[in-house]
Amino acid sequence: MTKYYEQTRQFGESSRAAIHSGISGQIRNNTDTNDNGLKGRIDMADMKPIALQLYSLREALAEDFEGIVRQVADMGYVGVEPYGGMPGGLENSAALFRELGLHVFNSHVAFPDEETTPEVLAIADAYGLDRVCVAYLPPTEFETVDMIKRTCEKLNRAGQLASDNGLRLGYHNHWWEFKQLNGAATLDLMLAELDEGVFLELDTYWVQVGGLDAVDVVRQVGSRAPLIHLKDGLLDPKGDMTAVGGGKMDVPGIVAASAESADWYIVELDRCATDMLEAVRDSYTYLTTKGLARGKK
Repeated sequence: MTKYYEQTRQFGESSRAAIHSGISGQIRNNTDTNDNGLKGRIDMADMKPIALQLYSLREALAEDFEGIVRQVADMGYVGVEPYGGMPGGLENSAALFRELGLHVFNSHVAFPDEETTPEVLAIADAYGLDRVCVAYLPPTEFETVDMIKRTCEKLNRAGQLASDNGLRLGYHNHWWEFKQLNGAATLDLMLAELDEGVFLELDTYWVQVGGLDAVDVVRQVGSRAPLIHLKDGLLDPKGDMTAVGGGKMDVPGIVAASAESADWYIVELDRCATDMLEAVRDSYTYLTTKGLARGKK
């Protein structure tokens, strides 16, 4: 599973001035202005929790799994999102997450089919999940309208297989789903062709790299994307990323657009110009101190 995941992920400006004010009363009006130039802050009770996709720290985890996970917990992350083939082993990983109070709400898994379903179910059982997510499908699956329709059919069949086993299936996007054809039309087509039972784990950075406006897409997709991946950088598909808040992404706008639809905000950095552990910590600090997501500290 580790080999599968490593293979799949290797492929892998306009900014709004403020969080928009009318988010169902979640913004408290006051006379203070925070560093984002925003009046008011999202009520702590209404803020969505922050998690880390552990793939961000895959190299460090391979060297010291338990020690790095303990550092993540100490930073204040509420949850973690595992990937297939965790270095600590499935059962040991699950036990460590429980010990540290790190909530596991989803896991990236291999595409569910007759061969992989037992492994997918074992992952779901170990972590106590009711949903899992396909992390990747290659660019060749999205080159034409017909290919996109066939890809959605495959995801629908996999979604039914997951549903038959008590799980909900999601799909995590990259940039190529939108880059090869007209991006907006591709998104519309996928939303039309995918069963509503197949959720989207919307990677907002890759949406922006793909040529769409991430804030608009988050708003359009709404409740079909309960999981929101946050990363930041210079919007170069092959370039290094930055800690969330350090690049060109309109993170406050994304949070505003998903305030009523998101369950979790998940930090994920595929690669980073700085120390990855430091970037993970800085991302947490940015999101929590700006009042954009809820942590434990």
